[in-house]
Parts: sequence; structure tokens; C-alpha cells
Amino acid sequence: MIKGFREFILRGNVIDLAVAVVIGAAFSAIVNVVVESLVNPLISLFFKADSLDNALKLTVPGFFGGSATFAFGAIIGAIINFLAVAIVVYFAFVMPMNHFNQRRAAKAGVSEEPEALPSEQELLIQIRDLLEKQKSA
Repeated sequence: MIKGFREFILRGNVIDLAVAVVIGAAFSAIVNVVVESLVNPLISLFFKADSLDNALKLTVPGFFGGSATFAFGAIIGAIINFLAVAIVVYFAFVMPMNHFNQRRAAKAGVSEEPEALPSEQELLIQIRDLLEKQKSA
């Protein structure tokens, strides 16, 4: 049981996931600063709010008193944050790693496309020929 756990922990995917979480947290901090210093001032130019969290709020009165407030600006802000993180991760990590893997495969002489498999008809012909060989032997 301990051996299986050790193999699980030492597997590359777990280490990659841990690194991704740490880097994701670091990029979240960067994205938050960009949103606070760039996006929010742009929003204040168009809306009467300092940030998207305070923009596009819709308050609906309740049937039995009270009210409900829908913060559409906060939703849009969360979407912008997600897209900003995704863009940074793609251009900073995914694209360079794909380029690196392609160059490494080209140096090793590995082609991108696997060899074409034989068609069903070709396989059936081979099976027929083998069966005929077995009968004659």
C-alpha cells in the first residue's frame, strides 16, 4: 500500500500539478494587479463605478419585502480574470512547450504523423494467405 502511494506521489503528473497550482497562484496575483490598475480604470471611464464588482448591478424588489441584487459586473470581472490567466498560461507555458516538443521530435527524427495502418481489406487478405499456408503445410 505504501509502495503504491510512493509511486503515485513520484509520478510526473502529480509534480506537474503541484507546479501548476503554485504558478497559477502567482499568475492570479499578477492578473489581479492588471485588473486593478488597467481594467478597473477603463471601466470607470464608461460606468459610474470604480470596478466591475460595483458596475452593472440590478436590484429587484422581492414579493414579500426585501430585495435581491444581481451583480452582472462581478460576473463579467470573473470572466475577464479567467481569460487573462488562460491567455498568460497559454502564451507563457503551453505554446513554448509545444514548440520545444516539436523541435525535440524533429531532432530525434520522429515524425508527427504515425504510420498509416493497413486497411481492413489488406488485413483480410493477409489472414486468408496465412490460412492457406497453414492448410498446405
